Amino acid sequence: MDDTRHAPPLERLVESVEDSTYEAVSGALGELRTASAEDRKQALRALRRLADDRPTAFESFLPAVTPFLTDDERAVRLLTAKALVAVAEAAPDAVAPAVPSLAERLADEDEFYFVRARSAEALGYVALEHPDAVASPAVLADLRVGLSFDEPEVKQKLAKALECVALGDPDRLRHRVSTLAEHLDDRDELVRYHLCTAVVVVGCDAPDSLAEARAALSARLADENAFVRGRAAEALGLLARGSGEAVRVPDPVLDAESDEAAAFVAERVRFLRAASTGGSAESPVEGVGSLAGVQDTTDDAVDGITSPDVDGECPHCGVDLPEGAPPMCPSCGAPY
Repeated sequence: MDDTRHAPPLERLVESVEDSTYEAVSGALGELRTASAEDRKQALRALRRLADDRPTAFESFLPAVTPFLTDDERAVRLLTAKALVAVAEAAPDAVAPAVPSLAERLADEDEFYFVRARSAEALGYVALEHPDAVASPAVLADLRVGLSFDEPEVKQKLAKALECVALGDPDRLRHRVSTLAEHLDDRDELVRYHLCTAVVVVGCDAPDSLAEARAALSARLADENAFVRGRAAEALGLLARGSGEAVRVPDPVLDAESDEAAAFVAERVRFLRAASTGGSAESPVEGVGSLAGVQDTTDDAVDGITSPDVDGECPHCGVDLPEGAPPMCPSCGAPY
């Protein structure tokens, strides 16, 4: 006699995940919908681990996972969204059917902002492979409108999702460059970086479309972050190469806080200066001014932005960080 049929659904779920018997996962998840909140959270933690190890497995039981995005418990909804982010990053095909459910979480203004942020992030990863599924007018509107009023953590993911939409299909944002440009002066450097990158991607495909963002991009040449300055220079280089209009590059644009940042901004300033002087249509630096170049460098750039000197200030609240302390701010509790 098979005793597993009589085991609690959480136990059966964990065993099914460990044994890779994914056909049994859907049944266990269905029963867990009415289980205790603690059991539901433990179930989602098990799925989160599975998302890291075997993300493609979610294709087999995704319809049984998405209902947890509307669970009564906020922690369950957040764990579900985090699991879907991990799956979408590694296997966007597996999460594509969940786009409507994720879009609903993003559009719900009453939803916990971290759930909305993770939903936006998952949508972005899916957009890299399936822009048609994500870049509907309604979803794009939710991504753009939130840039004006959302919590910083949400705005970061909204901007990242827009960058992913552009990478999936640059034409999707071709007529929205002016809207993106309105937020290039956002207080959050990650928001500025992702939006500048989205503009660069659009410019790789349609440089003339960047004309309406020229003033906003030129202002970013004085940005406090070198990676943002680099992307702004790259976008302006694309515009100059297409229009023949020169762009003056202020000397401080080359200042940088690390060797990696210095190289990043210097390469793009070279590209801008060459384009402004009517040089060759070919980039003086391999990869700069191209879609492939953006794809190859954006992850490292984000790492450079989000890995501040631990002896400096907290990037979230500005308090001085103690030397040798754990990577968590003693004032606001945010990781750094």
